[in-house]
Parts: sequence; C-alpha cells; structure tokens
Amino acid sequence: MNYNIRGQRFQVTEALREHVEKKLNRLERYFESPIASEINVTLSVTKGQHAVEVTIPLVGVMLRAEEKSEDMYASIDMVVDKLERQIRKHKTKVNRKFRQGSGVRALFREEGSAVSVLEEEEDLELVRTKRHTLKPMDVEEAILQMNMVGHNFFVFANADNKEVNVVYRRSDGKYGLIEQG
Repeated sequence: MNYNIRGQRFQVTEALREHVEKKLNRLERYFESPIASEINVTLSVTKGQHAVEVTIPLVGVMLRAEEKSEDMYASIDMVVDKLERQIRKHKTKVNRKFRQGSGVRALFREEGSAVSVLEEEEDLELVRTKRHTLKPMDVEEAILQMNMVGHNFFVFANADNKEVNVVYRRSDGKYGLIEQG
C-alpha cells in the first residue's frame, strides 16, 4: 500500500509514520488484491486534540474516517477500527445486493477473513417522512432558517442557481454547502 502521511501544524515523526503504516496494513486482509490507490493520512493537533483523518479511494467506494482524542496513537488506533467497521458494513451490504455478481464485490476477500464470519444485518427502517415546499432563498437565509429550527442541516431552493442545496453545520462550528453536481 502507498501512503501519503502528512501533518498539519504538526511534525510527523518516524515512529508515528511506522505506527500508521503498521495499523493500516491490517486492512489488507479485507481486499482481494493490494490497494493500488494512494492512502491519504492527515495528522493534526488543535487545542490539545490529536486528530487523524484517513481517506482510501477505491473503485466505486470511498472509505473515509476521522477520529480525535488526547493521544495521537489512540486516535490512529480508533480510526483504523472505524475503517474496519466501514469495510465490514460495506462488505455485508455488497454481499446482500450482489449474491452472484462481481464488480465492487470483487474488491473484498471472500474466505478466510473476519468479514465472512461477521455478516451482520442492518436495520434500515424508515421511521418518518417529511414533505415541505422549498422556498427560494440565498445561502445566508438558509443558515438562519437552519439555526431557527435547531437542526444541523437545512434543505432549500437556492435563489441564485434555482437548484436544491443543503447547508449544514460542521464539527468545527462553521457551515458547509452541498450543491448538485
């Protein structure tokens, strides 16, 4: 596996680099062939919180996980555990959909892996449906509306481009915008 390990406001030591590579190498057992794409790892420290973000682009799937704690090594361990759960969950979903097909399913190892033993069922029960008219508004008004209703996202018709957009509150307290692509 190829790694792109970098630090933000933080110097990555050789010991940390080795720990990241050792932990991420555990993920190889879940794949049929070695991961050809580059695995991006960003380590950062902000206000005493040690954050690790890992992105693994695969064919048809983007694995991404982020964890924060007060110890960089603990954050690395937690992010790898989170990625393993994502892989197992995706593997279960793919197996359920494509029992006899190939494609994305061929990415993941069939026998001899923890995934084949861990075929968990997901509960994807829809419990509520809401319908509402999308009033044309600008992004700032959508953020104000979102804050008024106390949600962390808000769907609206963008008055500038006449498309459906979503504003959301990020974990850093700032706002994001999702536009149609």
